[in-house]
Amino acid sequence: MGKITGFLEIDRKVETYRPVEERIRHYEEFTEPLEKKQIKDQGARCMDCGIPFCHSGCPLGNLIPDFNDLVYKGKWKEAASILLSTNNFPEFTGRLCPAPCEEACVLGINEDPVSIENIEKNIIEIAFESGWITPEPPVKRTGKSVAIIGSGPAGLAAAQQLNQAGHHVTVYERDEKPGGLLRFGIPDFKLEKRIIDRRLKIMEAEGITFKTNAHVGKTVNVESIKSKHDAILLAAGSAEKRTIPIKGTHLHGVHQAMDFLSLNNRFVDGSVPEEKIISAKDKNVIVIGGGDTGSDCIGTSNRHGAKSVTNFEILNKPNSSRPAHQPWPYWPMRLRTSSSHQEGVERFWSISTKEFLGDKKGNLVGLKTVEVDWKMEKGKRPQLIERQGSEKVWECDLVLLALGFTGPEKTLVEQFGLNTDFRTNVMASEKDYKTNVPGIFVAGDMRRGQSLIVWAISEGREAAHHVDSFLMGESELPLKGDGDLPRV
Repeated sequence: MGKITGFLEIDRKVETYRPVEERIRHYEEFTEPLEKKQIKDQGARCMDCGIPFCHSGCPLGNLIPDFNDLVYKGKWKEAASILLSTNNFPEFTGRLCPAPCEEACVLGINEDPVSIENIEKNIIEIAFESGWITPEPPVKRTGKSVAIIGSGPAGLAAAQQLNQAGHHVTVYERDEKPGGLLRFGIPDFKLEKRIIDRRLKIMEAEGITFKTNAHVGKTVNVESIKSKHDAILLAAGSAEKRTIPIKGTHLHGVHQAMDFLSLNNRFVDGSVPEEKIISAKDKNVIVIGGGDTGSDCIGTSNRHGAKSVTNFEILNKPNSSRPAHQPWPYWPMRLRTSSSHQEGVERFWSISTKEFLGDKKGNLVGLKTVEVDWKMEKGKRPQLIERQGSEKVWECDLVLLALGFTGPEKTLVEQFGLNTDFRTNVMASEKDYKTNVPGIFVAGDMRRGQSLIVWAISEGREAAHHVDSFLMGESELPLKGDGDLPRV
């Protein structure tokens, strides 16, 4: 590495946040970027560790030590080429990824790990600012046509890869704009939509066609898709929202988190008036679910001006340190506090909701909960046990169910005649991403279940390789870690 002793001399530093009282007044991103010199110093912290476990921690196999070294040396354009050779959209992962690479960092065994995610974000932003990210249409076309259903990160990654291979790519999106949950699920204060639009403009200039308001299986006939294209890649994500099978879910005031977030994103975009959103203003809000979506609901509720925000999680409160059964370099289930949590919320763990309470007009006025314990026995599934005498009634006007998804849209799966696994995901292996129907492939959350954006991009890239092989007999598109297609 460029500075062998960098990790001994330089402390970890990442972007800071603007004050809470300032940032909750708007929906813009609120991080304070580091200066170039500070970023270069952070690149110097990357160790000459011999075996870079960050590679295996990253689902994309990013060449992390390589671009860290180039950043330290001030070779930003070369760093961007290395980064983009394995990751189509660092501007997304650099903002949204939980950074499993950092949990696998060798330095992280006994010190703060290298700030890989922040370095990645700065590399790509400097590349855009410098004008290095420009459309690169393929030199020649193959005459083959590919349909990609879904324009989330998996679909977009596959589209870019297959277009580079020379195929005519058409992306079908059921919503009015491309981006999937990147656009309609993730709040603007985490990812401003101009970042998506900036990338889409380049992809369109490279020759990719986007068809919006094209809900395959509903407004677009499945047979017409089959007849128009030589191959189909399904990347429509997990769309069936999970609910709670308890009394009172019909009450006015009980909403799915994704309905709450997507309406608000459309309001921020200017396509939905404020009176049409699910408003948390002056309400006692309870968010059920402790993951990223729940965190997004908390941040959005505070921006609405909620009276109070409370968060329930049915699992036990994790420790802040790495659990013994999840040793380095594995991803640990530890206590994490997001920027939205810092903006104001009361968090509760080991709590289960039993019933939603309403008034005579059908409006939500509260809910009942019970505290729970988890009984663990080797070789058996964890057993949920309610604590006797722990029942409690909570006053609330708005409940947001941030419980994830149960699988892909059933109509789409049925109309294509696809086999599913025991979790209702479309069945296909990582060996070739082929479904049971010849010429139809699947990638991302639709195949693996709801997961990380970085996994979606990885699966989109991998599936693109196999689609290309299906069409041409072989493929030069890279598989994980190959990284032989620099983009700048």
